[in-house]
Amino acid sequence: MLSRTASNLFWLARYMERAENLARVIDVASRLATLPSAFAGTSNEWEGAVASAACSDEFFENYEDATRENVIEFLVAHEANPNSIRACIEIARSNARAVRTALTSEMWEVVNDVWLRMQTIKLKDLSGNKLYDFLNEIKDASLQFDGAAYRTMLRTDHFYFERLGMFIERADNTARLLDVKYHVLLPADEPVGGGLDYFQWTSLLRSVSALTSFHWVYRETVKPWLVADFLILRPEQPRSLIAVYAAINQQLNMLAERYGRQGPSQRNARTIHTNLQNAKIRDLFQDGLHEFIASFIDENNKLGKSLAEQYLL
Repeated sequence: MLSRTASNLFWLARYMERAENLARVIDVASRLATLPSAFAGTSNEWEGAVASAACSDEFFENYEDATRENVIEFLVAHEANPNSIRACIEIARSNARAVRTALTSEMWEVVNDVWLRMQTIKLKDLSGNKLYDFLNEIKDASLQFDGAAYRTMLRTDHFYFERLGMFIERADNTARLLDVKYHVLLPADEPVGGGLDYFQWTSLLRSVSALTSFHWVYRETVKPWLVADFLILRPEQPRSLIAVYAAINQQLNMLAERYGRQGPSQRNARTIHTNLQNAKIRDLFQDGLHEFIASFIDENNKLGKSLAEQYLL
């Protein structure tokens, strides 16, 4: 396979996953903002949305305040945001067009249909239930693309690079959501474990479609350390960091087998996965959850770079 084709498949999957994550971030912020006691009139939940999307600097270069209207405009379609939902969909479609013959018709139709839908979106129309309908369309498109890839692609290196893009992006998104909730959202005068804290952790679980499965596993009320354990160290949770890295290792091993050799990507992924397998949530909280997540995001980015140098350049 040409490295350019592998790169297009990798980034196609990453940007489809990123668009879904942005939709989930906006959805959670919007629901938190409707809580009766939501931050006593502050815009903390919208600032948290911008921080979750890792674009705070760019946002405050264009806006003074993180209001609902400003954040939605910036995360959905602002020209100054290279990672808005619209930009993600456009980049995904551009990558899909470049490798049209490597995609199944089902995958292409999903990407093209959501791109066509984005052309009709007017920001002024995204109010009330229309916002939730739009966000659900983006999430559904990502899920349909994921399902189409899983059900229709041949298990060749095309499939492995597409999966790697999705999983590396998913790991980054899950880690950032956890970090922002733990350090940004809860106001200083609100108690940890209080009502607002409970609703925020519940909303975080909803943002990754994991609230029901959380209760299946723990069968008790939502608690910060249990949510962190669920989204970091529980292999049965498909969006947890450890589950994602088990999948990344599997795809990289298949590539190594196909090309006849291993490299830095395989070694880096195994190291990260082993560290997650040996971790205990109590130790992560004692040593600092933020420090752990920051280190994980850095290592995840390094894996992306090593994968690019090994296969995509």
